[in-house]
Amino acid sequence: MGGGSWATAIAKIISITQPKFNWYMRRADQIEEFKALGHNPSYLTGIKFDLNDIYFTDDINEVVEKSDTLIFATPSPFLKQHLQKLNMPLKDKMILSAIKGIVPDENMIVSDYFCKFYDVPKENIVAIGGPCHAEEVALERLSYLTFAGANEKHAQLAADAFGTRFIQTTTTSDVSGLEYASVLKNVYAIVSGICHGLKYGDNFQAIFICNAIEEMEQFINAVSPIERKIHTSAYLGDLLVTAYSRFSRNRIFGTMIGKGYSVKTAQLEMEMIAEGYYGTKCIKEINAEYQVDMPILDSVYSILYERKSAVPAIRKLTETFN
Repeated sequence: MGGGSWATAIAKIISITQPKFNWYMRRADQIEEFKALGHNPSYLTGIKFDLNDIYFTDDINEVVEKSDTLIFATPSPFLKQHLQKLNMPLKDKMILSAIKGIVPDENMIVSDYFCKFYDVPKENIVAIGGPCHAEEVALERLSYLTFAGANEKHAQLAADAFGTRFIQTTTTSDVSGLEYASVLKNVYAIVSGICHGLKYGDNFQAIFICNAIEEMEQFINAVSPIERKIHTSAYLGDLLVTAYSRFSRNRIFGTMIGKGYSVKTAQLEMEMIAEGYYGTKCIKEINAEYQVDMPILDSVYSILYERKSAVPAIRKLTETFN
């Protein structure tokens, strides 16, 4: 479910492990170009697909009816828009969410959203996380994914369906923790990019990551107080790659802000969605209830939504680090 780079990367994995699959894209013209070229015309164009193995449709109801398992890989700000056309029930489907974001307006992680609004049992939802850029999947570089599910069997089935020679998989029951970490790492990657644009060096970036993972842990523990190892790949690993990688759209977005672009100009020049922009506002509003001390979040919120200058905001932030 989705036609972007992450959806295309997932389709590449699935095309190796599954004999045939259905693929929903919102735009019929994108599907027609895909069929003509044998690859996605807009994203990860180097990945070739065997079109005989894929049934394409721009009808979300058709793809839901034809499929037992649905893998959602749309940007989180567009999830509600896609689902508005849905008339078919989802409660009997297996839902795999590869959405590393939060549902705006509702301020809900994706698993909670499907449970509340589509009556999907928690046991039928598996969230996908971990440090895994779509571009490196396209190049078949070794990557690691974590599958989080309330039902251990379902999480393992999903993990098995993704395991290939270049994808290693693990499972966890920490659905909320993994999803919130996936949102926060995008937020922190924007700050990392802002600091890079302001010419803060690698020494500082190391200190920033240390403080970011501590802030992430405090927030996640407040929202979902269970025992978890925050320094594993699904949490710290995903934060590291999103904060450092040249493929990170959130870091790129932040770098533009640090170099003096306005938020709107940076968004217009981005070819893809920087989910951390939306995640910043959502987490800020969620934290109004929990009151966790989150100086990094507060700083990026002031820059993105209150139009504060990045230079003094980051300088003030650095004074809170140790």
